[in-house]
Amino acid sequence: MKRLIKLAISLVIRAWDVVAASVLRLVGSKPPPICVVLYYHAVAAERRGRFAAQMDRLLRHAKPIAADHRGPLESGNRYAAVTFDDGFISVLQNALPELASRRIPASIFVPTGSLGRPPLWIKDPNAPNRKETVLSEDELKSLKGTELVTIGSHSVNHPNLVKSEPARARAELADSKSALERILGVEVTVFSFPHGAHNESLVQMAREAGYRRVFTILPRLAFTDGNDFVTGRTLVDPADWAWEFTLKLLGAYRWLSAVSALKGRLWRSSP
Repeated sequence: MKRLIKLAISLVIRAWDVVAASVLRLVGSKPPPICVVLYYHAVAAERRGRFAAQMDRLLRHAKPIAADHRGPLESGNRYAAVTFDDGFISVLQNALPELASRRIPASIFVPTGSLGRPPLWIKDPNAPNRKETVLSEDELKSLKGTELVTIGSHSVNHPNLVKSEPARARAELADSKSALERILGVEVTVFSFPHGAHNESLVQMAREAGYRRVFTILPRLAFTDGNDFVTGRTLVDPADWAWEFTLKLLGAYRWLSAVSALKGRLWRSSP
């Protein structure tokens, strides 16, 4: 039911966007550019076909763009970037071939403390991705120089950094970056906060560690000024319904970011 309610509200948001864009065109103006950064976790073999269909849909509705893109976007256009948290092998096996055949760039955020092993941060044996395996050093090296793939950091141990001591949080940011740079032989410039947990202090730590862009899990529109440091993303899954995925791709789920912000204010103000 909650999923249907979200879909219904997002349909209203999309209708509003269509009307607003039409009005702008009537008065001779182009709508501002829209960019949505999508994020997945695993892409299981049995979901590969559905993932491929989603990428076909992406190409029909948006221009693919890299998540580390810098600079302005062209007015009147819609853009989308594809990212993956947790660095699972299923992404290498099932998602990257589909992306490569469509020339869609992707960023993969890897927790270096679990390389070549199951995700050590998942304790529940019944969790959806408990049986996944994180990419190994050799598998990461096999992606070195791949034109359409960017590797980013997802910390060392995948903790909630907001709940971590400052010294540990700094180590998670810096040590994961240096480990990936040692393996890949290139600078690592992007970071995805585990669980999306972040605050201003952590954002500043990420700047000091040398990252050029960090990603959250708030479904905000991305690259509003072309050079934003903190970038929101929208959660998608190969199991999403076609209309559900399309509305996420079009930015119609961005209202959830405002709801999250309101909840946060209410929580902070509660006695």
